Amino acid sequence: MKYLITGGCGFLGSNIAERLLAEHSKVVIFDNCYRNGSERNRDWLLAKGGIVFIHGDIRNSSDVECAVKLHKPDVVYHLAGQVAMTTSINSPRTDFEINALGTFNLLNAVRIHSPHCVVVYSSTNKVYGDLEEFAYEESETRFFCSDYPDGFDENLRINFHSPYGCSKGCGDQYMQDFARIYGLRTVVFRHSTIYGGRQYSTVDQGWVGWFISKAIEIQRSGKPGIIPIAGNGKQVRDLLHSDDCVDLYLVVPGLIDKLQGQVFNVGGGPLNSSSILELFAFLDSALKITIEYQSGPSRMSDQKVFIANHQRISALTGWRPRVSKSEGIIKTLEWLAGPTTHRIL
Repeated sequence: MKYLITGGCGFLGSNIAERLLAEHSKVVIFDNCYRNGSERNRDWLLAKGGIVFIHGDIRNSSDVECAVKLHKPDVVYHLAGQVAMTTSINSPRTDFEINALGTFNLLNAVRIHSPHCVVVYSSTNKVYGDLEEFAYEESETRFFCSDYPDGFDENLRINFHSPYGCSKGCGDQYMQDFARIYGLRTVVFRHSTIYGGRQYSTVDQGWVGWFISKAIEIQRSGKPGIIPIAGNGKQVRDLLHSDDCVDLYLVVPGLIDKLQGQVFNVGGGPLNSSSILELFAFLDSALKITIEYQSGPSRMSDQKVFIANHQRISALTGWRPRVSKSEGIIKTLEWLAGPTTHRIL
């Protein structure tokens, strides 16, 4: 089996590549190393050996077509993307070109040069919009969506909000249509929050890792620290650890006849959900600190709650998240703390 991973130097891509290398698979990585931390992940993977690295841009149809034509992969994990809503609002053209045009470039290259291959696309819960049409309740630490207590399923109406929602949604729909019209073996996963090692989070993307890194800074300083947040901190997402996410991606090729052309909501589920305030409380206890926070305006098109109901993908594949949120947060904290972990926990 030969695997092509677009955005393979990113967070999820590098984790998938590492697992494939351990299984002695042939792995080709396609990345322009634009994002924060991607060069470090590239060097980490290349040091392991066995990786073919292509410095290419998903926006450039020639780059993409050459990679697919040359390597003719059996499986493509399409993870290259602009992933921050705030960035999409500030730079909508760049967001469109990477997420929408880039996805079209990949699909068209596969259609022409490698139509047999499986294509797995990382989409987003943002295709459902801000979800303000539903009823919410509020406790001291979180919002609840009383209309969907078990999480949102795939029957939810798509309602693209923000340039990011539009561009990812465009790619999402193209994946489905290329399966319908051209018979490509595509699968779409609509994700919420994925977190874990190899994620170099920023204030705009990767909120779990970002807040954990801020908590480590407070612990190391030995002084009180204030973390700014958007909104009141009661926004809820379900947390999916990268180990569980990789498990799912790797099982898809063997079950493609069941999954082809379909869309699935994928996340940690209700038991692994957390608000920002609840994450802070966990980190206070783990690091023996007190996090203070400063609320700011809510982000445009933000969702009060998104918890994925992953029953459909579980029923078809047998996959379920194995890493609890407490275990996953500790593992992420240990990775971010590095060699000083023994002095942190």
